[in-house]
Amino acid sequence: MTADKPATSPLPWLLLLLSVTTGLVDAISVLGLGKVFTANMTGNVVFLGFAASGAPGFKIAPYVFAIASFMVGALIAGRVGKRHAGSPLRRWLLIAASVEASLLWIAAGVAVGFDVATQTPGTSVYIIITLTGLAMGFRNATIRQLKVPDLTTTVLTLTITGLAADSSAAGGSNPNWARRIGSVTAIFLGAAIGAYLVTHGGLVAPLILAGGLIFAGTLACTLHPAAGKPL
Repeated sequence: MTADKPATSPLPWLLLLLSVTTGLVDAISVLGLGKVFTANMTGNVVFLGFAASGAPGFKIAPYVFAIASFMVGALIAGRVGKRHAGSPLRRWLLIAASVEASLLWIAAGVAVGFDVATQTPGTSVYIIITLTGLAMGFRNATIRQLKVPDLTTTVLTLTITGLAADSSAAGGSNPNWARRIGSVTAIFLGAAIGAYLVTHGGLVAPLILAGGLIFAGTLACTLHPAAGKPL
């Protein structure tokens, strides 16, 4: 597996779609579960620092659950990925998509009857955090092994930095500018759609949608001839 993907690789398109689902999951967790991130961890570490200092509105437990479940998901994906080294790419992609989508759909089942406004029942908050954290940890470890430049699907800091630092204005050649802008746009779009769904109907619909996009997009990707090449 190398960092350079062929021009005909379906991976960039799949990762852009997965970036949309990141926006969905962030909307679910931040707006629906009380200011906690389950798709990326930087915000959780910052919020955990706020909670540790006693800042009002921040609790330690949700961030600990999110970080721990994310790490467990990444650990499992790391081990599974190593076992599939040398196998066709489509096999690993289907496994990853099945795990991620299943966890999000189970979370949707848990979210039935959950009241966002009152955050009740309270146990559902931690179960949904754990399930989505596992899914996103698994996702991040999978994407890390695929090594597609400028498409991490969850983190945009380096992407936005690259847009500016590598731009013509900075004396650069604008490498991968379309891919970088696409990544930012995809997460923005997912966040906007997710925010609308959460604020107008709760967590079930965006969780089902996120899982569906992940599974359907990955299935379409695996039909491409390039998906038959070794991981």
